[in-house]
Amino acid sequence: MAEHTEDSAGESLLDKIVEKVHGHDSSSDSGDEKPPAESLSSSIQAKVWRLFGREKPVHNVFGGGKPADVFLWRNKKVSAGVLGVATAIWVLFELLEYHLLTLVCHGLIFSLAILFLWSNATTFVNKSPPRIPEVKIPEDLAVEIAQTLRLEVNQAFSVLRDIASGHDLRKFLAVIAGLWILSIVGNWSNFLTLFYIVFVLLHTVPVLYEKYEDKVDAFGEKAMIEIKKQYAVFDAKVLSKIPRGPLKDKKH
Repeated sequence: MAEHTEDSAGESLLDKIVEKVHGHDSSSDSGDEKPPAESLSSSIQAKVWRLFGREKPVHNVFGGGKPADVFLWRNKKVSAGVLGVATAIWVLFELLEYHLLTLVCHGLIFSLAILFLWSNATTFVNKSPPRIPEVKIPEDLAVEIAQTLRLEVNQAFSVLRDIASGHDLRKFLAVIAGLWILSIVGNWSNFLTLFYIVFVLLHTVPVLYEKYEDKVDAFGEKAMIEIKKQYAVFDAKVLSKIPRGPLKDKKH
């Protein structure tokens, strides 16, 4: 009877040890399996190529405020209204050949005439005159706009100075090609039409890119690899054979 109790106690102790060993192995296995999956997903996300080296969402690239909401059609009524106003302005000045000064003068004449007649008509019908709001440009807004323009202009001057210094040949060629294309487009149309085309592109290209982001990035990656290959061939055959001045050799 004692031997039977000792055997049962030994078997139960052995079962507990086996359960602990299996539980430790399963927990260690599950712990070992999770980090590789997480590291694999993080490495996949790190390897995703984005157009122009973009790391932020498209909404944050445009500032993340109301302009970004307009360009990305977060509020379709507002975006459609802004695009409609721009289209109406382009039709007035380009198709109907209306002039800006004429439009401003006609608008002021029409508004002043209506307000003048309304103010005088209220004395005959015993009604209160119209409340004409006092319009003022806030000083803080004007200073903020001026500072923003100053920063953007200074940054543009800094980029042009860096390009003209001759340190980055690739950037120099890209800027020259961009300005040349812009000059050709400028010959095709005037400034207002060019501005309207850019405005329409800002209302269509970003929202389409945000919708088909993965496909566009994959195509852009392939195109960038091909461009780098062609630039390497051009560098080996042409740019590397251009003689360099003695001052640049001494600096190196």
